[in-house]
Amino acid sequence: MSRLATLPASNAMRVIARAPTRIDFGGGWTDVPPVCTDESGTVCAAAIARYATITLEPSAEHHEELPMEPIARAALRRAGLRDVHATIANDFPVGAGLGGSAAAGVALQAAIAAWKGEFVEPLELVARSRTVEVDDLGVAGGWQDHCAAALGGVLAMRFGVGLPDVKRLALDDDVLAAIEQRCVVVYTGESRLSSRTITGVLDAWRDGRSGTRALLAHMRDLAGQMIDVLERGDAGALGPLVAAHWDRQRALHEEIPTERIDALITRGAAAGAVGYKALGASGGGCVLLVAADADGAEDIRRAAAPLGEVLPFTISRSGVQITVGR
Repeated sequence: MSRLATLPASNAMRVIARAPTRIDFGGGWTDVPPVCTDESGTVCAAAIARYATITLEPSAEHHEELPMEPIARAALRRAGLRDVHATIANDFPVGAGLGGSAAAGVALQAAIAAWKGEFVEPLELVARSRTVEVDDLGVAGGWQDHCAAALGGVLAMRFGVGLPDVKRLALDDDVLAAIEQRCVVVYTGESRLSSRTITGVLDAWRDGRSGTRALLAHMRDLAGQMIDVLERGDAGALGPLVAAHWDRQRALHEEIPTERIDALITRGAAAGAVGYKALGASGGGCVLLVAADADGAEDIRRAAAPLGEVLPFTISRSGVQITVGR
């Protein structure tokens, strides 16, 4: 895997890094310890061109005295950068279940590496970003969002002990276009509480509840099937697998489905959606609706629009990107 090329920025006035968010087709929660460390995990997801953008600039004041997002302050503190100011800009709704905090975290780590003149492997950015999220901010989260932000593309991700095994699928342009054309992402307007939901699911896992363990095993297997059909170039098979995944996902925790999510899925299915699920840990955020073909996607958009904001997207072919200037 190639390293992320960076440039020394010691004399630069500004470093800008942006990282994509993601839509997760299947396998979420199986990327979170102890699920993945106990029995392994598999996730199929696609990075999308909705970005978290970080700007680092020198400051005459210590960063602890500057107004900054907690994730930025924690990353700068861990990196030992005292007189640097970080700002975060997003072109997606915060709390939408698109992995936005991880996109910001990976972009921060890339910007910090460039500022310090380091050469950093993408998976090292992933590890650094997740360390800040889990150890410094106390967020109970997994690996997949950080991987999508660092690497981009449509990803097959497998998790166990240590760093993930991440593969960007070599999909033809027509398969990528089919995914973009058939998938509709709708923001419910409800901000989700992913940490609480994830903690509830993980507590059930630790308690050895057979129902939770069986559901997560099915979700992991479905993610593997999604990877297989996409590698075969069969984008049309993705939707039914996504629908089957949602049946398991919504049963994991009572706060995962909401009235708005259920209403969106009901409307989408009536308009022809063959796949549907809430994105991320849910309890709000975004819903993914998958049309049987490109023509059917417009009917689904019209049906969903009264219940949420349709978010146009394309697949981000690359991961985090850096610009260094003066």
